[in-house]
Amino acid sequence: MASGKGGVGKSTVSVNLAIALAQRGNSVGLLDADIYGPSQGTLLGLPADTRPDVQNDLLLPIEAHGIRCMSMSFVTSERTPAIWRGPMASGAMQQLLTQTNWGSLDYLIVDMPPGTGDIQLTLAQRVPLAGAVIVTTPQDVALLDARKGIEMFRRVEVPVLGVIENMSTYICSECGHEEAIFGAGGGSSVAMDYETKLLAQLPLNLELRMASDQGRPLLQTSPDGDISQRFSDAAATVVA
Repeated sequence: MASGKGGVGKSTVSVNLAIALAQRGNSVGLLDADIYGPSQGTLLGLPADTRPDVQNDLLLPIEAHGIRCMSMSFVTSERTPAIWRGPMASGAMQQLLTQTNWGSLDYLIVDMPPGTGDIQLTLAQRVPLAGAVIVTTPQDVALLDARKGIEMFRRVEVPVLGVIENMSTYICSECGHEEAIFGAGGGSSVAMDYETKLLAQLPLNLELRMASDQGRPLLQTSPDGDISQRFSDAAATVVA
């Protein structure tokens, strides 16, 4: 899961897509590769002092909500910033990936940091990635960065499986009026330009925001809801 820009909801999409895959009967791992701003521990509702056990010199991933997760937040304090240059951050990401006993997995979802820097390049060049999913919002500035992300993956020969457009519309909880406050058609335009799929359009939604902040993924708190179904449909398309 990648994006050229921060703040588009990539981590929220990553955890819900991972859970959607797990609900389909798959064994799923989730690597929080955002070394500078890890958030998967919070999204999964894990205590701030969560630490992985070590077995045979390998870290054991933390299991929550049916998936196995490893994050920088599990090995450092939540108040300790990673004040590192790029190569150090890339090295930390590689350690989390290769020194974790993931066990037998059907899928490993990697929640990448924003941008097209050292961590993305290191992962793309050293790990046989099956594909990338680009997360964006409809805003022009986010779409510019999404295009850069797609171009980067193309240059390192990683297939782009599709685009997920987050915050597509806002639906008023009082009257039901729906409005594209960040613009319309951006995700589909990018997908069309690069001959890939628009996997999902997710609205700006209070329930999703609250579920994420509370560490209770929406696919478990509201499995039959509209947004949960959109995540499930996106997971099915990614698998296909």
